[in-house]
Amino acid sequence: MDSATRQNRVRPAAPSSPARPSLAEAAYAALKASILEGLLPPGHEAVEQAIADQLGMSRTPVHEAVLRLQHEGMVRILPRRGVMVLPIDPEDLRQTYQVLIALEGEAAALLAARGSAAADTLAAMQEATAAMEAALAAGDRGAWAAADDRFHRALLAGCGNPKLARLAATAADQAQRARAATAARRGEPETSGIEHEAIMAALAAADPDAARTALARHRARASADILRALGR
Repeated sequence: MDSATRQNRVRPAAPSSPARPSLAEAAYAALKASILEGLLPPGHEAVEQAIADQLGMSRTPVHEAVLRLQHEGMVRILPRRGVMVLPIDPEDLRQTYQVLIALEGEAAALLAARGSAAADTLAAMQEATAAMEAALAAGDRGAWAAADDRFHRALLAGCGNPKLARLAATAADQAQRARAATAARRGEPETSGIEHEAIMAALAAADPDAARTALARHRARASADILRALGR
């Protein structure tokens, strides 16, 4: 199998379980992960039946998954041609980051206000930041981007407002896709680790305003770097 074929394969679907009760959910998770990780790059086209064959399921759950991903702005259904992974549009991404900064900033403030109840979340964020630094030292930009995403997902999951976390999830997906797509084209991202430390310091100090400000500063700087990389 050549490298192009390997790249454009969908990652295997996880088996059905109580946590993932339907084939449509399994297909959605596998397709989204493949898009976010760049296994299905922007502009890639595939027919639904071919995706279904790779996942070992019928076309119906794949179609349901594709409809959901189209609603989230990751793919477009092409009549009589299949499905295409959408390019990352810089203006759309700029607007996405504006939404994400507002939502994540509020999540950071909420998390800071939780005081000692935020300890487990803060530990997960510290683990993710340490993993980022290890990946950077190893020259593994893919692992670095994945660990960076874990940092932000942990913040959202631990903020104490599940509805806010759900609203932010789609924007976070788009940010992760852009981060992974541009990781190899950006300069050494040591600044992210420093900014993560500032966010965590504000959380440890139980200072909501400082946490919101540190998060907004970090996302604004990172989004500017990503947008510049997209323009190259």
